Amino acid sequence: MSTVPEDAVDSLAAGLEGDLLTPTHPDFAVSTLIWNATIRKRPALVVRPSSTSDVAKTIEFAREHELELSIKGGGHNIAGLALSDNGITLDMSRFNRVEVDTGNATARVGSGCTLGVVDQATQEHGLAAVLGFVSETGVAGLTLGGGFGYLTRQFGWTVDNLVEVEIVTADGQVRRASREVNPDLFWALRGGGGNFGVVTEFVFRLQQIGPEVTAGLIAWSAEEAEGALDLYRTVTATASREMTVVVLMRNAPPAPWLPADKHGQPIIGMVVVHTGTSEQAAADLAPIRSYGNPWADLIQLKPYVAQQSMLDATQPKGMHYYWKSEFLADLSDQLLETVRAQFVGMSAPANQVTIFHLEGALGEHDEDDGAVGNRDAAYVCAIAAASAGPEAVATNREWVREAWDAIRPFSTGGNYVNFQTEDEETARIGDSYRGNIERLAKVKASYDPTNLFRVNRNIAPISGEG
Repeated sequence: MSTVPEDAVDSLAAGLEGDLLTPTHPDFAVSTLIWNATIRKRPALVVRPSSTSDVAKTIEFAREHELELSIKGGGHNIAGLALSDNGITLDMSRFNRVEVDTGNATARVGSGCTLGVVDQATQEHGLAAVLGFVSETGVAGLTLGGGFGYLTRQFGWTVDNLVEVEIVTADGQVRRASREVNPDLFWALRGGGGNFGVVTEFVFRLQQIGPEVTAGLIAWSAEEAEGALDLYRTVTATASREMTVVVLMRNAPPAPWLPADKHGQPIIGMVVVHTGTSEQAAADLAPIRSYGNPWADLIQLKPYVAQQSMLDATQPKGMHYYWKSEFLADLSDQLLETVRAQFVGMSAPANQVTIFHLEGALGEHDEDDGAVGNRDAAYVCAIAAASAGPEAVATNREWVREAWDAIRPFSTGGNYVNFQTEDEETARIGDSYRGNIERLAKVKASYDPTNLFRVNRNIAPISGEG
């Protein structure tokens, strides 16, 4: 920032409806606080815009002074893409309005909203957007990376339910994009991340879900893991789309729903969400609830918003996180044996291996229906580590990478761009988009030819010729 004249900074501040924050401002620390404490970045300036005009002015300022520009929605990205060292950050937290149109079953959602804000607003009308599964996640990052959650099996990726966006592009222009208006841009935004501009508003198609669903966690001793994983494969192979089941292996947390003598012991659990009738749910969940000797069974009829925030306590802001993930086409015997082996002897209290069932509606779209692609993904396997302090980061990173290496042979070849870590190899970006990557690069050249928006899983612009 030493190359930016002080009077230019003052001029930007004077022209904003919102705020410009320097490191001495009392709100600077809050605006630069992100979820993953492993990431250590400090922008020189933060703009907290109150209007699309503010966003456009900030983009023009960054372009004119050749500053790295980052965009913070929820700040929940594992790679810390909300911040850029010594650059300028747009903190979109004031874009936090949700307007529900019950007649059209749509919602206009500001790009500073978290999932929890949207869920609360839509559930007042018995409607839900197809979003993720941790309520403090930012809507913008989740959506632009494709997005999946408990409703994906019924309704596809989050971006399959995206109707329209408002975006400020690198030239400072405010544009709308949909399947009919700027369709090339809309295609790229449906999975291509923050490469194409600053989205200020999303319009989502809503689904009739809730206000209650049958959902919760059931857990057994890890000694029952072999049978539980086989059961998981059997159940998910024939599951109705109203049911999503996530299997996880970890050490038991010190939670009140477990006896004290079970705390810290290895467990295998299933998180289930069923959006059908109580009778359908009881029948579909019977094989799971009758299996083995559960240490806990918390499955019940509960508010959808409660289920959407159930995992929040396992993902608190300020811990040191490190992940790797792969999309899977199926669950072979060898794959399940490999998954189980990764957790044997694991002593870390918060590390876990998870398999999330995705197969369903997403496979009914063409592979190039949106940049997200990966329509062949039936499951996603995530190997995740977390620690309260930095002392375990190196050990956790080693465990994650070794487990990831073991899982990779079973991958579809694709992976979820939102789960890519800061150290992710550049090649993995291409793996995320596979056959869609060249088209993305050409759209990038049309809307951001100088790669102003590069603090992301970056897609470099290429000419449309050749």
